[in-house]
Amino acid sequence: MGKWAAFPHPGAFDLDDAAVRRLWPRLHASDAEPLPQDPAALEAWRHFHRGEFQQAVEVGLNAGTAGTVAAIKAMCIQASYLEKKEKVQLELFLDAAQRAQALALREPSCAAAWYLHGYALGRYSQGISVARALAQGLGGTVKESLERAIKLQPLHAEAHTALGAFHAEVIDKVGALIGGMTYGARRETGLALFREGLRLNPDSIIGLIEYANGLVMLEGDSRLAEATALYEKAAAMTPMDAAERLNVALAQAELQD
Repeated sequence: MGKWAAFPHPGAFDLDDAAVRRLWPRLHASDAEPLPQDPAALEAWRHFHRGEFQQAVEVGLNAGTAGTVAAIKAMCIQASYLEKKEKVQLELFLDAAQRAQALALREPSCAAAWYLHGYALGRYSQGISVARALAQGLGGTVKESLERAIKLQPLHAEAHTALGAFHAEVIDKVGALIGGMTYGARRETGLALFREGLRLNPDSIIGLIEYANGLVMLEGDSRLAEATALYEKAAAMTPMDAAERLNVALAQAELQD
């Protein structure tokens, strides 16, 4: 593992273990992840929330299930926001998906493993183009993993949001008819999933962003004003950790374009 691009706001989230424990319910309102008892796993999550994503991976992969979840999520955030080389982004998403799949096979009741498998594979699919990914049969795998995550942990807001994004992306790329018949993508289902994700965590910055994107993909320019308002709300929110800070920056950048 070479040296990763650093989080651009070092020290902005100077959280120690005690602060991570105290803030845990807020930090994990979107994934319902239980507070780890293993000190090494907690350390991996501390690195994650501070924006030290490479350290989160290095520590987390050797810290059991909870640590591995932190490591895989760190890989996904790094690939999504900080890695500039497309080839490396795709490699990170694919590595994350493979590690999540292996974890899900070892721990089939681990909702986070199924979610991260679906999420990482979904982001990989976006990177190679959704149409190409669907042709390779990845769509069904993404959908099944996210649905399984929700079944195992109905409070997992991010899984609802990611599954909503799946429905929106498929319909946007191949149309409602083919998307529905071939991949089980439904406009109403996608919108309901976005809304449920925000009901579970109204403070989810990425939930607001993805819902805004989904509204335009599923309903067109007639929902553009509503989507813009969602982006504005996301851009004005106060982030609690490094990942949320990157989401706020994404919303702010989109509003400037």
